[in-house]
Amino acid sequence: MTDSTALDDRLRLLSFATAEKRLDYLRVLRAFDHARTGYVVLLHAGDVADILARTDTGDVLTAAEIGPLLDQLHTWGVLERSYDGSRAATLAEYRNRHYVYQFGQVGYHAYRAVEDVVAARPDDASLSRLALPELLADLEGLAAANRAGDADLVHRKLVRLDAALNDLATRAAHFYLSLGDLVRTTDVTPEAFLAHKDALLAHMREFSSDLARYAPKLTAAIEAVERTGLDALLDRAADSDERVFLARADRRADRAARWAGLVHWFSADDGTAEVDRLRDGTMSAITAVLALLRRVTESRRTGVSRESQLRHLAGWFAAAPTEDAAHALFDATFGLGRPRHLSMAHPDAELIPDHRSWWDAPPVEIARTLAETGRAPAAGAPARVHRNDAGMRRLRERQLDAQRRRADAATALGDGGVDGRVLGPEETEVLLSLLDAALGARVPVTGRIRSTTGTEGATSLTLAPCEHSTVVRTHRGTLHLDKLAVTVTRRTGTRR
Repeated sequence: MTDSTALDDRLRLLSFATAEKRLDYLRVLRAFDHARTGYVVLLHAGDVADILARTDTGDVLTAAEIGPLLDQLHTWGVLERSYDGSRAATLAEYRNRHYVYQFGQVGYHAYRAVEDVVAARPDDASLSRLALPELLADLEGLAAANRAGDADLVHRKLVRLDAALNDLATRAAHFYLSLGDLVRTTDVTPEAFLAHKDALLAHMREFSSDLARYAPKLTAAIEAVERTGLDALLDRAADSDERVFLARADRRADRAARWAGLVHWFSADDGTAEVDRLRDGTMSAITAVLALLRRVTESRRTGVSRESQLRHLAGWFAAAPTEDAAHALFDATFGLGRPRHLSMAHPDAELIPDHRSWWDAPPVEIARTLAETGRAPAAGAPARVHRNDAGMRRLRERQLDAQRRRADAATALGDGGVDGRVLGPEETEVLLSLLDAALGARVPVTGRIRSTTGTEGATSLTLAPCEHSTVVRTHRGTLHLDKLAVTVTRRTGTRR
């Protein structure tokens, strides 16, 4: 069975909730659920009719009417069906085959899901403040049980912790969802909100205070449990887990994942613990309620509220003389304009032909001018060139001054040479540039490098092999040229 087929079979379990006789199907399934409380599992159509006659106040359903309902529920997979020949009193009844029905495993979950949706009340949302001390007590008991090696108690404590944490998270999510609806909706009356605002704010503040007080204790309790040996704890929990259809490795992996989730809730290493998010969400909810209280108070004092504003705006729409005036009022109120339709061809017509729908074609980049104004972008007039003559003059003077200093340094280097003197900054720069040019030209052709020359204007530098090394002293340090003779030459003379 593929994943899609299995998913389709599971979704078919909920077909009774949308069928034409959904209320009758729900009454029949409630009869099965009522029988489960008395430890009765298998029911015949007549048994269902008797239970409905005692417990249900709706229209009477006979066994003949209930039979097709049971068969359809069996077709959907909600009920399992088996044959019970012991009910046959005559041969004819035996040949007619009496069936008994019971909940399937996933069928019961489908029924309970529908019942939870039917029984859900949006006004019973609350934060589970009492779950925090229970979590702390269970963690302390878990540490003691793990130290004592009591595998059954370890398993029970982990199950309790998982159930308590799920209840805490579910209640918090439900509460803040309901609170968000309360803040956004216009159905609640100011009188109803003002009557419950004190209890609502006190409830959230107490929960936030308990959360701040218990969070460090819970983190310390989790660390105490892990110090007793996490691997041993998971092994003991897997050994006492009674889910026989799961292998031991799977049971241990499931408990390890649940414990990791518990640790992440209260003591995440990266600073994103869920308890911190829950505390921040509580403070944000208190701020939202106070803002709503301020709006309600102002509306009661001034007589202007969101509802009155919307009613006044609706009167303007109703009194608009023409449809164009109503559209103009809509645009001015909500800031929404008509959609702008663009038409353009893709540069690669073979990749995206013109007849291809925009729903299927990949997006095309368009110019901002076209998107904002609907007009194609144009090159326009060339922009004015701004000249900075003063800046250019200063740069030119700086360039000429640098060239003069470099020429003077080259002349001084050619006149004084490199022996028995310390070269200044400009002379050192000229020498290094000449060495770079000379060394770059030292390409062996016949196996021996005779001499190379680098030039700097009227000054030239020649490198020739020799038996000793040349030492050049500069203001930045001493330069050693191994087995090379350096000769600096000017047009008017030569210096070594």
